[in-house]
Amino acid sequence: MFLADILTAATVVISVVLSVYSFYSIGLALVSLLKGRRNPDAAPRARFAVLIAARNEEAVIGHLVESLTRQHYPRDLFDIIVIPNNCTDRTRHVAEQAGARILMCPFPVRSKGDVLNFALPELSRLERGYDGICVIDADNLVHPDFLAAMNRAYCSGAKAAQGYRDIKNPSDTGISGSYAIHFWLINRFFNRARAKIGLSTPIGGSGFMISTEQVRAMDNLRFVTMTEDLELTIQCALADSKVAWVPDAIVYDEQPLTFGQSWKQRSRWSGGMYQLSELYTGPLLRKALRDRRISLLDLVFLYLTAHMQVLCVVSLVFRGLLDLLELLNHHLTPAAFWTGFFSSLASTWLVVTAVAFLTVLLEKKLGRNVWRGILSYWFFIMSWIPINFICLFKRPATWEQIKHDRSMRLQDIS
Repeated sequence: MFLADILTAATVVISVVLSVYSFYSIGLALVSLLKGRRNPDAAPRARFAVLIAARNEEAVIGHLVESLTRQHYPRDLFDIIVIPNNCTDRTRHVAEQAGARILMCPFPVRSKGDVLNFALPELSRLERGYDGICVIDADNLVHPDFLAAMNRAYCSGAKAAQGYRDIKNPSDTGISGSYAIHFWLINRFFNRARAKIGLSTPIGGSGFMISTEQVRAMDNLRFVTMTEDLELTIQCALADSKVAWVPDAIVYDEQPLTFGQSWKQRSRWSGGMYQLSELYTGPLLRKALRDRRISLLDLVFLYLTAHMQVLCVVSLVFRGLLDLLELLNHHLTPAAFWTGFFSSLASTWLVVTAVAFLTVLLEKKLGRNVWRGILSYWFFIMSWIPINFICLFKRPATWEQIKHDRSMRLQDIS
């Protein structure tokens, strides 16, 4: 049949593309098993501005500032700077009472990217006297050794660096537990692997550092997408600067509790991935060819994740249609059709759940009661498929805040 031939050919092509992407991802994950090395010890030298963008974060901002004031790093070598925006609560007052300085953005803020568009150049001015800017989300808590670890990275020559994003509420719900496993998996298998083979670590939104020298060198630095973190990674790469991986610079992130909150957040991430592909694929490929730097292709692979999941949906639809044609032509029995369907679902659940369990085991997080996250991780990953498919045609137009009210101190995690 003509239709069957077309579907078969399309399925083969898509399978080849997905196989190449999968083999690359699996190969990268295996690299993480290689032995790495820690940045050498360095005396406190770098002067940091710790930047926090905050929108109605009254419940959590105080504990974040408190965790920063308890850094194992000379207090005269860092300033805690909070930029309140669109606040209708006591965020500014709580931050000041806890010991932070306040910096106001001179124009209306729609997203975190707008805050960074103002703050990074402003804090990088020579008269400010900062060597680096550390960006922390307002709902985070920061490990006491964070700035000392970033200082070691800076003294080792890093112009930008990403720390380890841990989770402060992994056992609250299955959704927050799934987020925790997702970030632990990225830390263990991908950030670790990229660092070991000299690739750039993707900036993850919080817990990162960029030197003021690097910001000044990127005089056209501006964020226009919904994923300003990965956009900064790409802009650093286009400016010939690699993002270092600093696993001992730890921040604890608060993750969404409900599926509705998660859907909104991941829709923003997916929409941003499509924006990145439209804006930066050309510049990255041209630079990779001109400078003969295959490593730049890794950044393209990063934001193609959304596209790959859409291809998975298309492949599944085509395979389903082929099976349906086989069924109508009596080449396949209904029992075999449904057995194949449910076997595929069961096998993917087993594989994804096994990977989740392995991640938790290797990261030594079993003591944090994440069983709900392990069991629901398959649903978390599979639900990303419709998100990516919808965002391909309709992307979020505005940045929506996720409410943070998990009021915890660092000692509650420890």
